Amino acid sequence: MKVTVVNNGPIRLEGDFAIQDAQGNIYGLGGRSVISLCRCGFSENKPFCDGAHKRHGFQSECAARDLPAPQPKVVTGS
Repeated sequence: MKVTVVNNGPIRLEGDFAIQDAQGNIYGLGGRSVISLCRCGFSENKPFCDGAHKRHGFQSECAARDLPAPQPKVVTGS
């Protein structure tokens, strides 16, 4: 799968993937292998993009970068 953060737009997913809600129910994607997920919060079809970012002037540019290594989990004894 390829994930692209579109400048001033959605997150685009391409390839083989499934999307599920918080309860684990799978969204029916109608055979699509490319979808866009809303990043602006204005879509009326969340979690999918409906182009609302253009109407609302959403601006966000995210350049690729390296994340720091995750912190080790602290285990508390019992």
